Amino acid sequence: MTTPAADNPGPNFRVLQRWLKFNLVGALGIAVQLTMLLGLRSGFHLNYLLATALAVETAVVHNFLWHEHYTWADRVQTSWRKSLPRFLRFNTAAGGVSIAGNLALMKIMVGLAHIDYLIANAIAIACCSLLNFLISEECIFEAEAKNPQGNLAVPPE
Repeated sequence: MTTPAADNPGPNFRVLQRWLKFNLVGALGIAVQLTMLLGLRSGFHLNYLLATALAVETAVVHNFLWHEHYTWADRVQTSWRKSLPRFLRFNTAAGGVSIAGNLALMKIMVGLAHIDYLIANAIAIACCSLLNFLISEECIFEAEAKNPQGNLAVPPE
């Protein structure tokens, strides 16, 4: 026998679930980003800052697709009409934090402290992660929450 509380977890539980999903998607995104960075640096011999920016943007696109269909699937309805503006917001906000944060931290760690670029990039990713979750939770995927009947509705303020 289930209790009503077990059938309808509270908002803190749902945020924790999304945080765990966000980190799972993030782990996949880290693999995408580090693979791109390694390929752009080693294969194409790009400058580490340009390679970082391109690798981050690749991971941002990858992560958005997963976040929309997995992490925040309980909050959004996917369609080109709704997904494209959401992607632009995500790319500008979370992508902006990721690119600016990664480039600044890479310049300090690689350019000044001479830390290996892959290790420095992993550290930079971790530093930007929490802020990106908060931006995504509160600003990007907030507009369409499902009510208990499964209908889309704007969440109460």
